[in-house]
Amino acid sequence: MLIGQVTDIHLGFEPNNPAEFNRARLDRVVGRFLHGVNRPELVLATGDLVDRGDIASYRRLREAFEELPCPVLCAVGNHDARANFLEVFPETPTADGFIQYVVELDGRRLIIVDTLEEGRHGGAFCEVRAAWLNARLQEAPDTPTVIVMHHPPVEVGIDWMNTHPDEPWVERFARAIAGHRQVQALLCGHIHRAISAPWNGVTVSVCSSSAPQVGLDLRPIDPEAPDLRDMIVAEGPGYALHRWTESGFVSHFGSIGEQVTFARYDAKMQPLVRSMIAERPSGD
Repeated sequence: MLIGQVTDIHLGFEPNNPAEFNRARLDRVVGRFLHGVNRPELVLATGDLVDRGDIASYRRLREAFEELPCPVLCAVGNHDARANFLEVFPETPTADGFIQYVVELDGRRLIIVDTLEEGRHGGAFCEVRAAWLNARLQEAPDTPTVIVMHHPPVEVGIDWMNTHPDEPWVERFARAIAGHRQVQALLCGHIHRAISAPWNGVTVSVCSSSAPQVGLDLRPIDPEAPDLRDMIVAEGPGYALHRWTESGFVSHFGSIGEQVTFARYDAKMQPLVRSMIAERPSGD
């Protein structure tokens, strides 16, 4: 199975601009999923779907997603507003007042988790959400499972965007998934950069944003001393492709922009391809 991911879309950052920069970047990612060589069977939109939580932006988001022929599964982030999101996407399941649900995928499971606390930038995960997630994991202990959420529970090293490992929500989330060995990966957004890190025995994959990125600066930051570092930069719109097979879960990160092709699979390259394939076990 091939799963696409787009995150941190921030539609409506320019609310009165019909040619909004963030919408143009989203459209490029949607176009890649539609017309690229790797066409996902479903797409995950992992939070900060819009910038101000307003209904008009959610409507424009729905319009953009309608171009895709495959299902789009949404999670919410700290820029989202649950009530407004659900007014435009009423088919999205909820549990205990949160936007969290399970999707069964022919012997595999996706669990979408809600880490939003409205008014807070960082993540949140209360005891109600923790109990719900633990119960869902107990339902299918032998089914390979991937958890989808906006905020990564791991400290990534970009100081002003970090999740602190001692935050209470991180401890609650860790307890909720502890001992559930069917969890193969956590898919997140929020940091606006492509990042992969181990955490409590699980791989955390953070997709880069379709909106502009956070600058890659791993120095400590002093909240009392602005140092003119780059904070927001416009690299190419980011996306991820996750390949989920019986062998496991593999994440690929891409961006859309100018590229130079140095070789194509033609007759000149065919001997190399043949020799590399021939090195592999035949499976007989």
